Amino acid sequence: MGIIREIINDPQISIVELSQRIGLDTTAIENNITKFKEKGILKRVGPAKGGHWEVIDESKNENIDEASEL
Repeated sequence: MGIIREIINDPQISIVELSQRIGLDTTAIENNITKFKEKGILKRVGPAKGGHWEVIDESKNENIDEASEL
């Protein structure tokens, strides 16, 4: 599964959990999340602890190859 799909399934998921589920290291997850934020696909609501992810525009995700991410 890709980052966006995991976030949709669990908006409170952490970077470490994403890394474990997807099989990428945490730096790769962080880099992909930064790119998703820059493209207007994803945003963080609230603090690092206790906040959650929000997928802003899933239609922008249609052309993303989540096997390799961005």
